[in-house]
Amino acid sequence: MPELPEVETTRRGIAPFLEGQRVSRVVVRERRLRWPIPEDLDVRLSGQRIECVERRAKYLLIQAESGTLIGHLGMSGSLRLVPVGTPAAKHEHVDIELESGLALRYTDPRRFGALLWSSDPLNHELLRKLGPEPLTGLFDGERLYQLSRGRSMAVKPFIMDNAVVVGVGNIYATEALFAAGIDPRREAGTLSRARYARLAEAIKRILAHAIERGGTTLRDFVGGDGQPGYFQQELFVYGRGGEFCKHCGSTLREVKLGQRASVYCPKCQR
Repeated sequence: MPELPEVETTRRGIAPFLEGQRVSRVVVRERRLRWPIPEDLDVRLSGQRIECVERRAKYLLIQAESGTLIGHLGMSGSLRLVPVGTPAAKHEHVDIELESGLALRYTDPRRFGALLWSSDPLNHELLRKLGPEPLTGLFDGERLYQLSRGRSMAVKPFIMDNAVVVGVGNIYATEALFAAGIDPRREAGTLSRARYARLAEAIKRILAHAIERGGTTLRDFVGGDGQPGYFQQELFVYGRGGEFCKHCGSTLREVKLGQRASVYCPKCQR
């Protein structure tokens, strides 16, 4: 599933080609995504100038003159730029054609993504209760410490809660906990301020580096230029259960936490 670095990589890739451009038409070949694409999307977007492309958590916000297209890549979605008229392959469900001659093409083999229209996106039901962005000053170790008091849940699902902080999905939660030396099974309420400070720093550092590397491509993800990300080459623990720890040589263990596989080092993480 594309996580925050992959969505931010997509935003940075498509924004320069969308901002300031007018939409000539919207071609929808398949409306049945996680939520149906609005029947009137072509009417709403055609002729509109795109003012900016922003991101909130894992949602892309394509702001036009009279509203905002909210995009979510789901499990297997991607957005890339193609010349208008490029033949569509299977699973290429939507083209947003621009007067520049380019089209923003949405591809989603599993159709768990979304393209929705809103006149007030930050108050949309999908966005209004989200926590702070991890790469801003609104997120730090003190926030994690305060919100964790009295919480008996494991620390990994705690930091993956979008009400606590957005964008820390399975890949980056696994890597950040390893970098901070914290066992993902530890009860969230038992960790000290100092350990949460290290964890918050690790989350920020790993997410920022993943964005620099174009995100992580495990299966379907490509950026706006159609290229895969490269952060998967630098994963220390995610997806490596049963292999040797790159730090100490111990065998990495895999457990289920909150219905998600979690890999950790029994020696490096306490």
